[in-house]
Amino acid sequence: MTSSNGPSADASARPGAGGVGGSGTVADRNLLPDRVWTLPNGLSVVRLLGVPLFLWLLLGPEADGWAVVVLMVAGATDWADGKLARSLGQSSRLGALLDPAADRLYIVATLIAFVLRDVVPLWLVAALVGRELVLGLALLVLRAHGYPPLQVHYLGKAATFILLYAFPLLLLADGDGPVAAVVAPVAWALTVWGSALYLLAGVLYVVQVVGLVRAERAGGSPP
Repeated sequence: MTSSNGPSADASARPGAGGVGGSGTVADRNLLPDRVWTLPNGLSVVRLLGVPLFLWLLLGPEADGWAVVVLMVAGATDWADGKLARSLGQSSRLGALLDPAADRLYIVATLIAFVLRDVVPLWLVAALVGRELVLGLALLVLRAHGYPPLQVHYLGKAATFILLYAFPLLLLADGDGPVAAVVAPVAWALTVWGSALYLLAGVLYVVQVVGLVRAERAGGSPP
């Protein structure tokens, strides 16, 4: 899931900082090794390259079966790159950027494709994409105050995991027949659950950013 290529051990404590992961630290990617050619990074790149393929399969020939395969491969590589980064000691700055970027691209791309195909309602897409826009602004605020991105909250990791596995089920449920009827309740339960956690994690991230900025202003000194 998000930031799996950047272990929480590589974080720098900042005065007044309460990391989103609840550890009281702010993640500093600059402390990670400056590696490029690693196996985890390669898996993240493969996952990124799968985004346009997934969109084409879903919106072009509407080959939903193959689109599900791409999503399943993305989920598997998402788990594998974090596991390998930890076990092989191949955490890197690039990996800490690629991994969450791939997750967010898949989620946003899937939601846009789903709303164009009438698989999910527009309000759900607006809520989740709006969450990404708000977090983007929060990151700009952090940068303006000299802070690196905060550690990813475990709720955000769990939400991403749930959504990436709910999306293939939504595709399977988008049809007729007994399989769709059986899968639909599970798919929507996971989608609602994952979306709620995803939004909650976003709220917690913004709360942490506001807390950092207020603490800095109260201290009267730069970070």
